[in-house]
Amino acid sequence: MNTNLAYQEDTWDELINGHIVLMSPRPNINHNRISFNIARIFANHLEGRSCEAIADGTDLYLSPKDRFVPDVMVVCDPHKKTRKGVCGAPDLIVEVLSFSTAKRDRGYKMQAYAQAGVKEYWLVSPTDKSIEQYLLQDNQLVLHEVFSLNGDFAPEEMTEEEKAELVTEFKCSLYDDLVIKLEAVFARVD
Repeated sequence: MNTNLAYQEDTWDELINGHIVLMSPRPNINHNRISFNIARIFANHLEGRSCEAIADGTDLYLSPKDRFVPDVMVVCDPHKKTRKGVCGAPDLIVEVLSFSTAKRDRGYKMQAYAQAGVKEYWLVSPTDKSIEQYLLQDNQLVLHEVFSLNGDFAPEEMTEEEKAELVTEFKCSLYDDLVIKLEAVFARVD
């Protein structure tokens, strides 16, 4: 057993529907790159504004039965930001998928986010290099669009017209002036 504290596993947990659930092992480097890239995109865009991008590791107290740790949050209400974390629904939440968390991210957590009033929710797949963008409609997060760098296409075999039709960027619904470029989200992800 390694007695060096720097090499011991630090467990994270979430409170999901009143039950303590251990999170998967610490995120791998691609997971961290994606989370960091997205947080940086929002932080740069929101500089000098009231909204703030909050990166991975911050607790979100959504209800007495739900305490989550999203990969990225955008919070515009300053009263929701406390020393212990975020209390109440952020405006946007990003979850980077892993095999061990995908079911919860697509199921219970998505429902909890919708009921709390999260306006936009992204599920990001490191493997597919894709983003599923969900928007709040009638108290449900509804799939708006899926954007991917790894689609069913081979760019070298495409015509110029087909390449021009590829969607490699999109707008966040919260900001008309923020264009999200997939290349920036998945920069350095292998």
